[in-house]
Amino acid sequence: MGIIQKQSIQSTFIISVGFAIGALNTILIAPKILTPEQYGLTRIINEASVAVATLCTFGCLPIVYKFFPFYKSYLSPRKNDLPFLTLVVCMTGFVIMYIVGYLSKGLIIQKFSGRSPLFVQYSYLVYPYAFTFLLLMWLESFSIALKKAVISNLLKEAAPRLLFTLLLIVFTFGLLNTHQFFVAFSLLSIFPVIIIFAVLRNSGEFSFNPTISPVTRRLKGKMINFSLFLFGAQFLNLLSRTVDTFILSAKSERGLTDAAVFTIATYVVQLMEIPQRSVNSISIPILSESWKNKDMKNIAHIYEKSVANLLIIGLLIFCLVLLNIHNLASFLGKDYSGIESVVFFLGIGKLIDLGTGTNGQIIGTSNYWKVDFTTNVIYTIIALPLNYMLISHYGLKGGAYASLISLTFYNLLRYIFLWYKFKLQPYTWKDLLAVTLAAVAVAVTWNIPRLESVVVDTAVRTTVFCMLFLPAVFYFKISEEVNGLIIKYLGVIRNFLSKE
Repeated sequence: MGIIQKQSIQSTFIISVGFAIGALNTILIAPKILTPEQYGLTRIINEASVAVATLCTFGCLPIVYKFFPFYKSYLSPRKNDLPFLTLVVCMTGFVIMYIVGYLSKGLIIQKFSGRSPLFVQYSYLVYPYAFTFLLLMWLESFSIALKKAVISNLLKEAAPRLLFTLLLIVFTFGLLNTHQFFVAFSLLSIFPVIIIFAVLRNSGEFSFNPTISPVTRRLKGKMINFSLFLFGAQFLNLLSRTVDTFILSAKSERGLTDAAVFTIATYVVQLMEIPQRSVNSISIPILSESWKNKDMKNIAHIYEKSVANLLIIGLLIFCLVLLNIHNLASFLGKDYSGIESVVFFLGIGKLIDLGTGTNGQIIGTSNYWKVDFTTNVIYTIIALPLNYMLISHYGLKGGAYASLISLTFYNLLRYIFLWYKFKLQPYTWKDLLAVTLAAVAVAVTWNIPRLESVVVDTAVRTTVFCMLFLPAVFYFKISEEVNGLIIKYLGVIRNFLSKE
């Protein structure tokens, strides 16, 4: 757990910085510099490109997480053909998607020319954006496999957002015209791609071998089945993550306004994903090696620790968001009414997801990885009709209800599988204690009278909750890792004050 703890702390910080820059761009900078239509175009290009890049992989990137330990054990880096083979698959996928997109050009014009003519004009920029992002995803998979997740998180999470900020500033001073701005925007991932590629090449563990290795010959059947199933799972995940916004736009009373509220609420709740994303990316290679070595004790250890750590951090973030959501609603104004309840139910769903730890990563790196596909199919089958029915009846809140129900059932299935198949049960009485301590701290903080200043009110509520919750977590020793962090940062503060 030492490697996971050390790198997850670093990655969490990096992802937090990236998230902060993204929030700055999304809420403060971009809406003031770009017209609503121009800003909307950047979001459409981004979302369409990520979808295209994901489809281009044909599920080959999870192969790197699952099978790289075998290549590393039996082949030298120069004889490892996995980088070359996965790159060929990705490039083939890109060519196919480009041809499909070219043939669908008429349909795009037909559907978007009336309401989004700017997207029709710049729709071709989806392809350079998708191409560079595809390369970034491909390189990231090997960075994680080689336990260099910190550098890949830095260059994937923070660098593109910071470059977008700089691009907006340059555009503001008139150094780029509108056309040049959007072309530059579509190429934002080039810089991270070049840096990660250079880091991997300099490591001496990443090379291109076009000759099929004995490992590939022996494992090709398993790898093909694995990639196809995971490709299906990725597609279903992509579908289930975007369907609520489209249904809200079509079925809710306020249409796009409710979709905007849901988007902002989702972005706020995504703050809870920061520790999860860093822990997951660093746990994958450790879990892969543990499965290869049949080290069930280490897998159980990672599972239990991930539940405790993610639950505590998730409770901390969720409770802070919940206690201050009225200030966000006040800042946004009446047009975004209803965001409080949406954040609450989305946050509960995400807290349940965090509280089940690395269940998906454990299943995905095991020999039962098809269960990952199956649970994604079930999740999508539940999420699609639930979103349609609940949004039709309850509008904006219906989307939040559907997300909560779907995520709960989805994680329950995974928990039951791991418990039944491997006797993995990660929960202890301390996890229930953490939830109880958070509830008590929220109850106390909630009764503080609201202050007129949004900044002061937020600062007071945040301080009071942290001073109640964190010392209690430390006292009851709910997580060794969290206690270690508290001791570490108290030491930093003490040293700083002593110097003063």
